[in-house]
Amino acid sequence: LGWQPGAGDSYFYEYPLDLRRIDPRGSRAALVRGEERSELRWGRDYFFTSRGMGSVAVDKELVFCGLGREEDFEEIQVRGRWALCFDGDLHWRRREKYARLAGAKGVLVIPGPDYDREPYTQRFERDTERAVTAKPRASTGVADTDIWPHTYLTSDMATASFGDLRANPPELGAALGVRFDEVRSLVGEGGQTTLENVCAFWPGSDPELAKEVIIVSAHYDHVGQRPNGDIYNGADDNGSGTCGLLAVAEMLSEYGPLRRSVTLMWVSGEEKGLLGSEAWAKAPLLPPGHRVLCDINIDMIGRNAPDYLLVTPTKEREEYNGLVRLAEQLAPSEGFPTLGSCDEYWSRSDHKNFAVHLEVPVMFLFSDVHDDYHKPTDTVEKIDYDKILRVSRLVVRMLEGLQADDLKL
Repeated sequence: LGWQPGAGDSYFYEYPLDLRRIDPRGSRAALVRGEERSELRWGRDYFFTSRGMGSVAVDKELVFCGLGREEDFEEIQVRGRWALCFDGDLHWRRREKYARLAGAKGVLVIPGPDYDREPYTQRFERDTERAVTAKPRASTGVADTDIWPHTYLTSDMATASFGDLRANPPELGAALGVRFDEVRSLVGEGGQTTLENVCAFWPGSDPELAKEVIIVSAHYDHVGQRPNGDIYNGADDNGSGTCGLLAVAEMLSEYGPLRRSVTLMWVSGEEKGLLGSEAWAKAPLLPPGHRVLCDINIDMIGRNAPDYLLVTPTKEREEYNGLVRLAEQLAPSEGFPTLGSCDEYWSRSDHKNFAVHLEVPVMFLFSDVHDDYHKPTDTVEKIDYDKILRVSRLVVRMLEGLQADDLKL
């Protein structure tokens, strides 16, 4: 298609990762009531997700905090203690955010009255297996291995320890007379590995404006395979955005040069913590004298209603910018009458790192999650290919609209 290598003389931007894994022999947990100590077995009685790969040493009292909603923490004192929360419809990120703001030292989660997912032994099977194998973490900027713990306790163990809280929940803020003592340890240094972002460069035609580079990004990784061999296909997450970038590349090869330059970036490590975009944003690689102007990030653009498309940042966020205004203006021409809000995903995809580390305007286009999100059933026959095409055309329309001498971004 005529695109130049976007990482010096290569299409591959390489970055190092530390490999991190849990030491089962140095990791433990217990519920302590007075002099009585009930030891728990990791992977059978209690669990944590792959995001919990780090050092933990917290021995504090448990306080009941309901469903872990923002309002649940308003009238209670949980600072310096564990928050015991019911598992329900609230996303774990929100529960953790509210607990941390309230000063809790960690969250211990048990199945609530409305919990309708599989038992924790099944739900966290992959996370437990992955925790004892090497898990990559960015070598750039993630030196501290201590984490804020978010731990899950099985229903049987919760009932044995506290009684049936689902049937007889205590008052919000009630101290349960039990301490939760958890320690997680890592195995040595773990070593390093190397990952790659794939970068392609489309040089601009204007002698001065060509030094300003518009990044269009989409992550190309997904979450792998179940122990039983089931593959997480990731057709929408993020095969749709990955192919959308290829469509943009093809369109620009037909369109020809723009006044400003464009870099297409297929980012790795998004599912592991936005690792690839963090590495690039902290050590950008562009032709000499060039700088990043902005980032347009696309993720999961191939499902849900044909006219349904979300964006962040919206007017509700201080980061609202000219990129979003331009998208709002152009979206109807591609069959998206209005752009909904996905502000709750502001920190959950790669645009965040361009905003934080490069301090440039960013925009995220997203068609929302669905029943197949992060499941092996996210397969290609469910994809709306015309929607991917229209989102890709919207991106190209935006690129065309970002070529004026003076931009108000």
